[in-house]
Amino acid sequence: MGGATSVSVSCAVEGDVDEAVVRRVLESLGATAGIVYGKSGKAQLRQRIRGYNNAAQHALWLVLVDLDHDAECAPLLRQLWLPDAAPWMCFRVAVRAVEAWLLADRERIASFLDLPIARVPEDPEALDDPKRTMVDLARSSRRRDIREDMIPRRGSGRAVGPAYTSRLIEFVSSRPRGWRPDVASLRCDSLRRTTERLRCLMGVLGR
Repeated sequence: MGGATSVSVSCAVEGDVDEAVVRRVLESLGATAGIVYGKSGKAQLRQRIRGYNNAAQHALWLVLVDLDHDAECAPLLRQLWLPDAAPWMCFRVAVRAVEAWLLADRERIASFLDLPIARVPEDPEALDDPKRTMVDLARSSRRRDIREDMIPRRGSGRAVGPAYTSRLIEFVSSRPRGWRPDVASLRCDSLRRTTERLRCLMGVLGR
């Protein structure tokens, strides 16, 4: 292939926020996301991982899953899901959820949620439940629309608000005040490892 900017990467993810994240990560590396598969939860993704891995025998794939509480660490989850990754498979685990990657850009998420940066955790990968932390931060927002969109309604039985997903997609995708993968990777080892692995594979393709 001609170079890094010409690389198109097929992807598979758990949900819509994850799709926005992988598209932004690839864009930051000078690549583009092709078709993004999955987006129907972790169980479906695991059911189809072998098919994605087979496809990665011949083309570059990025599969992103949350660690959550399915395993003690990312290497163990990778071993459980995909012990024999294909040559062009980049199977990565967000510790413990993709929200940790977003929280790692502390300055931008604080600005987006309109709250003091001191409230944003300095080590997002150490959080037990990054999604819950994101919702709790939204409770502290000075913006009523953020609170109404991201905090679950009383009695709804839901963990997040009605527009939680669309708000995070807005944060990831917006220019020039949105999420910066390069900044976030300085505080998020699982994100850093993801970008490094992608750069490596893209470099081989570009030779």
